[in-house]
This record gives sequence, structure tokens and C-alpha cells, in this order.
Amino acid sequence: MGLFDRLRGDDNPRVAFIGIDGVPYSLLDDHPEEFPNFAALAREGAGGDIDSIVPPESSACWPALTTGVNPGETGVYGFQDREVGSYDTYVPMGRDVQATRLWDRVAEEGLDATVMNVPVTFPPQRNVQRMVSGFLSPDVDKASYPDELREYLEGTDYRIDTNPKLGHKEDKSEFIENAHETVDARYEAFSHFIEEDDWDLFFGVFMTTDRVNHFLFNDYAEDGRYHDEFVEFYRKIDDYIGKIREQLADDVTLVVASDHGFTVQNYEVELNRWLQDEGWLSFEDDDHDSLDDIADDARAYSLIPGRFYINLEGREPRGSVPQSDYEDVRDELKADIESLEGPDGTKVAARVVEKEAAFRGEHDDIAPDLVVIPNHGFDLKSKFKAHDDGVFSTGPRNGMHSFENATLFVDDREATIADADLLDIAPTILDLMGVDYARTEFDGASLV
Repeated sequence: MGLFDRLRGDDNPRVAFIGIDGVPYSLLDDHPEEFPNFAALAREGAGGDIDSIVPPESSACWPALTTGVNPGETGVYGFQDREVGSYDTYVPMGRDVQATRLWDRVAEEGLDATVMNVPVTFPPQRNVQRMVSGFLSPDVDKASYPDELREYLEGTDYRIDTNPKLGHKEDKSEFIENAHETVDARYEAFSHFIEEDDWDLFFGVFMTTDRVNHFLFNDYAEDGRYHDEFVEFYRKIDDYIGKIREQLADDVTLVVASDHGFTVQNYEVELNRWLQDEGWLSFEDDDHDSLDDIADDARAYSLIPGRFYINLEGREPRGSVPQSDYEDVRDELKADIESLEGPDGTKVAARVVEKEAAFRGEHDDIAPDLVVIPNHGFDLKSKFKAHDDGVFSTGPRNGMHSFENATLFVDDREATIADADLLDIAPTILDLMGVDYARTEFDGASLV
């Protein structure tokens, strides 16, 4: 218990949220002897698997988790989004999130938040007592507020992210070492500011779990070369969660969650190449390398992960599909996607979701017309490079995101985690903090 904890007395209840990006609940639940601190959280509070959102991609998931609303409200659909009325794309940052974040709601109540390493939060906000932005931030110097936070982090070898390029090497030793160094520095920073700051909401994310899963998940699932190193890394995550839990004062509820699940990856699936092969997509020349190069007669295109757009007249600059044909063309495309099979004869799509079933809100004008939730093993890509080798390929990654089997723990016996999803987390945190809100403000519902 830090100095400020002792001074606070019994004011409003507080919450510490720790994100474990991409951790599947089954990984922790199946091995309670390996991960005793997670097991204790489930036993003494509540724990379970939850669903993610459509699409289950971190750049879309974290804005949804931290606002409690779907991408139609946040305005962020993935790692790469399309400008309205244009073929130009951009990488969404914190300023592109159009819905109210949890820490904004806390600030409006006159309460304080410490926010550390949450993806899609660059540049750092100034309405919190401190923030270091997460995934996609350029560096610690630009991602930190206030100045003393920057100075502290630069003195502790803190880094925004693990170096994923190291995971592309056949020998993963350097990557594993880098992952440990990253998560060690992250824990030290979390522990330091949990102790030192007078916060009402602490919100920190370990993203290294996602990176390790991408490159080592099959080793875990199939008892491969790096199985023991994978388990050892997760033992460390379990240990750090246990230490953070012990560090928290009695008036703090710990919430631990992932933004999506994970599973084994067998193939990368190049959807724009498939659209070309099937006659849905064509380019103006042979040197195409961007969405802006599609030809006037193209009927559809794709952005990651598994988002399909009809090249619609009046919406796209060179739209070729008349508005009157939209429903028929979308149905045709959906049927083609549903019939797509991998090299082993397995269907690529577990289901194909129409936009109106997944997205609603003021920012659904850039929503994809269809989103594919793939069967396990098929990681959906959407390159525009002219030299792509084919639709199905393998690469250095052997793990991929899943819609189901995300993780949620709430250190409160009154919590009920059944049929829950990512959008339930934000209202749950506000209820635990005693912060009032209107039920209609969220797409999810409180679990306490």
C-alpha cells in the first residue's frame, strides 16, 4: 500500500485493470497448476471465457473494450481503415476513436486515472494524471505524459512493444529474450505507479502476450520446439498478476482481460488475390500496390482482417456496382466466400457477418459490407502487392486471433461471467467504481 493509499481513507471504490492481449481463457483454465494466480482469481472471484468483437483485431478491440461500444460508434474497424468517399487508407490512432473512453468518464467525475500501454491511444491524453500510449506509438518520448513519466520510463529500459521482427527468425531465442525484457520492464512500471500514484482507475496492458502467441502458439498446442519456453513465459505473466493482486489495497477490485482469443495458424489467406482469381477484383496496371490502384470494373475488395467492401457506386470513387444491385451482389459475394476451401478441403469461413448485424452507430459509413470470422487455422490477409505468390501460404507466424475464448477475470464474488463479451467490460468497471451511467450508453451490460 502506497502513501496515497493510506491517505485516501474509504472514498469511492477503485479498479485496477490489467490487459493480457490475446490470451485465450482455455490456456489458463486448462493448467491451474502452472498458473496458480489466475486459478486463484477464478476461484476467489470470477473467471471465464468471453467473446470478442467483429472483427477480433487488436486495433478494433481495444477501442471497443475501453468504450463499451461497437466499431460503428468508435469509428475504428481494424489496423487499416478507409477514408470516407475515398480509396485512401490510414492507420487509426487514439485521436480517431470517436467514443468516450473509460478514463474520460472517470475524469468527468473528478476522479484520476493512470493509463499505461493501451493500444490505439497515441498521442497521450492530458486529462489523466499520466499516460504512456501503447501499440503503434512511435517511441516512449512522444508517447508519455507528463514529462516526469517520460524520464522515469527512459531510465528503466521501458519499451512500447516487443520487437516482432525477431520472431521471423527460425531461431526464436532472441525473440523470446526480447519478450521477457519487454514484459519485465512493463511490470516494473505498472508496479511502480500502482504504488506511487493516487489513482481511482489504473489501466495497464501487457501486449507481449499477443506477440508471443503469434510466433509460438503452435509450439504450445503441438508440444513443439519452444513449448517449454512458451509455458515459462506464461508462468511469468501469472507471477506478475499475482504480485499486482497482492499489491492492491482493499478498496481496489482487480479486473484482468484479453481483447480476443488465440488459436493455431496453418495458412495465411490472401483475400485480394482470391478476389482477383475469382473475377471480383481487377487493377489498372500490373504494378499495383495499394487500394487506389483498383480498376473501374472491380466489384469488391478486402482490408484486414477479413473485411470485404462492395465497390459501390456513389460510395466508392470509382464504384462499379449500382445501388440497386447492392443486395444481390453482396449475397453473391457472401456465397462465394462461404464456398472458399483451404488446401486441405476445410472451409475458410466459420461464418460471414453482414454489416448491419455487427455495426451500428454514427460511424458505420466506413463499415465493411461483410466480415469473415475464419475457421481456426486460416489467418486472413489483404495485401495489394502484384507479386503475391498465391491465395494460401505459410510464414513465420503459427498463431492467430480467434473471436471466441477471450479471457475475463473479476476479483469479485458477485460478478457473473456467462455469455459475456468484450463490450460488457466497460460498464462492469464503472459499476465497480460506483460511477453512474445510462444503460443505453453501452452496447454491453455490467456483470456485477
